[in-house]
Amino acid sequence: MSLAAEPISPLLRTASRSVQRAVSELRRGDLVMLQGGDGRALLLRAAEMADAPALALVRQAAAQGGAGEPTLVVTDKRAIAAGLLAQAVEPAQADPTGAGTVVIAPAPGLTPDLVRLLADPTRPGHATLDITPTVRPFPSAEGEALLLVKLARLLPAVVVAEVPATRAAEVAARNDLLTVRGADVQAYQAAGESTLRQVVEASVPLLDAEDTRLIAFRAPDGGVEHLAILIGNPDPAQPVLARLHSECFTGDLLGSLRCDCGAQLRGAIREIAAQGSGVVLYLAQEGRNIGLMNKLRAYRLQDAGVDTVDANLMVGFEADERTYLPAATMLKALGFHAVRLMTNNPDKLSQLARWGVQVVDRVPHIFPANGHNIAYLRTKAEKAGHLL
Repeated sequence: MSLAAEPISPLLRTASRSVQRAVSELRRGDLVMLQGGDGRALLLRAAEMADAPALALVRQAAAQGGAGEPTLVVTDKRAIAAGLLAQAVEPAQADPTGAGTVVIAPAPGLTPDLVRLLADPTRPGHATLDITPTVRPFPSAEGEALLLVKLARLLPAVVVAEVPATRAAEVAARNDLLTVRGADVQAYQAAGESTLRQVVEASVPLLDAEDTRLIAFRAPDGGVEHLAILIGNPDPAQPVLARLHSECFTGDLLGSLRCDCGAQLRGAIREIAAQGSGVVLYLAQEGRNIGLMNKLRAYRLQDAGVDTVDANLMVGFEADERTYLPAATMLKALGFHAVRLMTNNPDKLSQLARWGVQVVDRVPHIFPANGHNIAYLRTKAEKAGHLL
């Protein structure tokens, strides 16, 4: 198998660089200017970092461009959990992850406490607001702002102030702000996942599978890395026994009993070795792709009695934000176009098929409950449709 890769186009490289820099700025708590695909310009700052000085800077920069009072943008799932929206946005109006965009503009204006209360479900308290949220059909500048903070693995909530498009460049230059295009934000994730390339391969004997090689994949823009755990020498001409495993720091590394992830990972390696050959794709999609910090927030809600699916929704995400384009890209790069998939999740079957990988068989992958994860497994079966 070759480690050669197609060169990345200059246009894709420039777009990826601006999105990555915007992600970095937001994670540091800085302001970013977003040129929306709808022709509007927004000043934005991650809501989870919107303390009093941060809000003051948003207002100051917005005033320079003749903008009005900042507003808070959240997903429809978060707005429902906060009691501000009755039902989810219609799918036709949602972003590619399935989330609707909701703009909240309280009459008294935003305060740090109010932003935290509306954005973070782990914050104690309850807001009683006499406001009617505005739903923005996607694509919109606000929806693109939410996609950007999701890429940053922050809470899916952002403080924004609309600046006249004719003044956006002036405001950005005056405040030394990075500008990112909404169209680039929309295209970023799929572009990286479809251009994953093999970077390095090494022999790594494992406890239960000594004949194992690790093959690292990374997008040409230097983004997130995924691993293929190749056991034995599977024949690309035959359907390969495969497991798609989303990384789980708490389960895989620490041995958490809250989930069955560690058991599934080690069990897949053992079973593939016993069968002679196959591959485990270790995908960088922590917490169903919401990130470790947000997964811990969801854990806080679960400790209060909320189930796994509803906890993700309350934080503001979809129940499952994963995409299987990177898995399909990796399988094809390894020469595999048909798989016998070790999974209990029917969605993985349809997702791989969507991206051009044939699933010829589903191999059940079930492990006993441990006493701590019974409710978790029950929720997977009853709400996520897992075949347990």
